[in-house]
Amino acid sequence: MPAPAASPDCSTHCCTACFFLSDIEAALDFWRARAPSPDGIHLASEVAALAEVCARLAHTGRRALPEADMPAAARMAWLAWYDSTPDTPCIAICSTSQGDAWCKGCGRSFEEVQHWLAYSPLRKRAVWQRITRQGSALRFTRYAERAALG
Repeated sequence: MPAPAASPDCSTHCCTACFFLSDIEAALDFWRARAPSPDGIHLASEVAALAEVCARLAHTGRRALPEADMPAAARMAWLAWYDSTPDTPCIAICSTSQGDAWCKGCGRSFEEVQHWLAYSPLRKRAVWQRITRQGSALRFTRYAERAALG
């Protein structure tokens, strides 16, 4: 995977078309548990693909990879992990239905709540990254146990 020359630096802004390092690491852990090395030497193809991307990001000090730069094998492994994660951050306490611009329950904007089903997996993960980083929504504070139940 050569270093992209013209790609945006996803590390400096909230990118809606980037693979985040923390998600790549979570996908890597998912695949390590799902397809462990039989002998401690050989890696499952999904683990190897994600590990290469993770290592390159770590080596360059980047926290995200533009969508166009993700190798196909790593993308497929990431998507399989993504399919195992909760789709929506909703905890059924939606203040946008009461007129708020930002949901107090999950931290998404009114637009994000309204268009969630049309969002790509990368855009959804960008929203998840932002609301997790902010940590101010009820899903991360008062109702964290409800959110943990999925």
